[in-house]
Amino acid sequence: MPFEKLLSPITLGSTTIKNRLLMGSMHTNLEEVEHGFQRMAAFYKERVVGGVGLIVTGGIGPNEEGAVAKGAALMVTADDAKNHEVITRTVHQHGGKICMQILHAGRYAYNPELVAPSAIQAPINPFMPRELTSDDVEQQIEDFVRCARLAKQAGYDGVEIMGSEGYLINQFIVEHTNKRTDQWGGEYKNRIRFPLEIIKRTRQCIGDDFIIIYRLSMLDLIENGSSQQEVLQLAKEVEKAGATVINTGIGWHEARVPTIATSVPRALFAKISKQVKDIVDIPVITSNRINTPEVAEQILNDGYADMVSMARPLLADPEFINKAKADKSDNINTCIACNQACLDHTFDNKISSCLVNPRAANETLLNFLTTTNAKHIAVVGAGPAGMAFATYAAQRGHKVSLFDKHEEIGGQFNLAKQIPGKEEFHETIRYFGKRLAHENISMHLGCEVRATMLVDFDEVVLATGIAPRTPDIKGINHSKVVSYTEVLNKTVAIGKRVAIIGAGGIGFDVAEYLSHQGTSPALDKQLYAKEWGIDLNNRQRGGLQPKHITPSARDIYLLQRKASKVGKDLGKTTGWIHRASLKNKHVAMLSNVQYREISDHGLEISIDGEIQLLEVDHVVICAGQMSFKPLHCELLDVGYEKPIHVIGGADVAAELDAKRAINQAAWLAADI
Repeated sequence: MPFEKLLSPITLGSTTIKNRLLMGSMHTNLEEVEHGFQRMAAFYKERVVGGVGLIVTGGIGPNEEGAVAKGAALMVTADDAKNHEVITRTVHQHGGKICMQILHAGRYAYNPELVAPSAIQAPINPFMPRELTSDDVEQQIEDFVRCARLAKQAGYDGVEIMGSEGYLINQFIVEHTNKRTDQWGGEYKNRIRFPLEIIKRTRQCIGDDFIIIYRLSMLDLIENGSSQQEVLQLAKEVEKAGATVINTGIGWHEARVPTIATSVPRALFAKISKQVKDIVDIPVITSNRINTPEVAEQILNDGYADMVSMARPLLADPEFINKAKADKSDNINTCIACNQACLDHTFDNKISSCLVNPRAANETLLNFLTTTNAKHIAVVGAGPAGMAFATYAAQRGHKVSLFDKHEEIGGQFNLAKQIPGKEEFHETIRYFGKRLAHENISMHLGCEVRATMLVDFDEVVLATGIAPRTPDIKGINHSKVVSYTEVLNKTVAIGKRVAIIGAGGIGFDVAEYLSHQGTSPALDKQLYAKEWGIDLNNRQRGGLQPKHITPSARDIYLLQRKASKVGKDLGKTTGWIHRASLKNKHVAMLSNVQYREISDHGLEISIDGEIQLLEVDHVVICAGQMSFKPLHCELLDVGYEKPIHVIGGADVAAELDAKRAINQAAWLAADI
């Protein structure tokens, strides 16, 4: 059997789970929308049918002050429990098990009524917490217990008590946020009393057959975080208190170390979970950047953990386990850890989904039903939008012909995959290549399409992408000037001193590419740990150590016309990573720039009226894009009167937005 360890059953307490994959907690924001519980039931059903053995829900607050935001999901009344029954019933009907995560946000709660062990404001929250009194602490514990009791009443197989990621329980544990002098503060045994009392009292309330997962912070990745000795001491005490399983977590939300972004090496933190596994008798789960069955199997075979947790990979492909079981892992739609449609949406109060799978969290709304009116459809452009539309439309039964002037599929993803830290984009191209072949789509690569070639098709979909915008600057045709496509396609040799005009996502990518030398940190765990100051052995308190940055390969200026902070409009949860990475490489990031002239001497600019000459070898243009759709006019000129659809960058040229392109393609394919 392929992936023998991953697919083998495991017993948690008195419950047998059919494989070693835990679908980790994700807050989708369905919890708070109309018909949200029905939509969540459909969301989880698809993953259980896809083979997942055990699911943990998104975080549910045990009381109002602990909710992640004002008005967020709670489990405090019998009515709340009743609402959840559709979820548990659906999961059980299809052979799965499900636990509810109890999450008290503490000082992370985006809520003016937030509370914490001490009145210390979080750097990522505008609200100052109120310090809990001793009586308040007792009440918080009872609220956790009540929440667990109601979860059992709702039909859940267990709960996960969130003690990681810098939420309330973690705030009690770490001296960094706990300055109390009563029985809940001071020395370490007092600071861990809070989680241990929650576990003990929960176990007493709900009995021995209910699963209690405790989420343990292995590496806080903050100054003055827990030491290795403290983490291991807590793990042993958690077991004694009555936990069924320990699920290891990495990093507080305020930590300035990336832990789950695409630039993080796969399974970077898995080995550290073995430190806990070696000292406890209950099962241990490891997590973070595990996105293929091959990686999961290796972790289990190496003895790092008893189970692996994956969250976003189950957004990307609900059939993950079934495909692994059928030894078809190369057909998995791999999570690329971009965060664009999942975490960025979560923290922007939008419904979370997935860039590479727009159906995620839209299972009741977006379906590719077999068509009763099959058409012959031409799709021009094999980038993200074209590949997605072609596969979904063919899945429905339409006959699809896909054209592209290039010899390979992928479009702009072929540029993205060149960026150090974005190697995962290879996976999406591989996945769509498999899908296109499976759906028997007629492929016409290396083909310059003329309108006359399309007149016999029933409908035409133009996914022809974008053309780089050329700014109006004196000397723009100078030999020093190159486009970002020339750089990333490696058609020009770039000098040691470079100015990049345009500081959007493409500008940042080009700066990362040009500053890079040697092995990509995303492919080398030790190098990544050195560059971000991570002690993977957990010998340093909080898991932090001094950074050792590989110097930039070039002197780089990253320039923008806007007066705002450079990189301000990058991804909500990843923008800071890109800014920090370039700052570490000493890339000069300048805003409010006026471009005066490009000449043999370099690039002349002015900032606030002060003229400067940047003596650079090359000027790379990353100044935005324009929609590229000349075929639209050509089709009209030849009298084509059937439907023409324009999608992706050809429709809206906004920072090469693959999320929008694939989503738009999916909805069109479902309707056509």
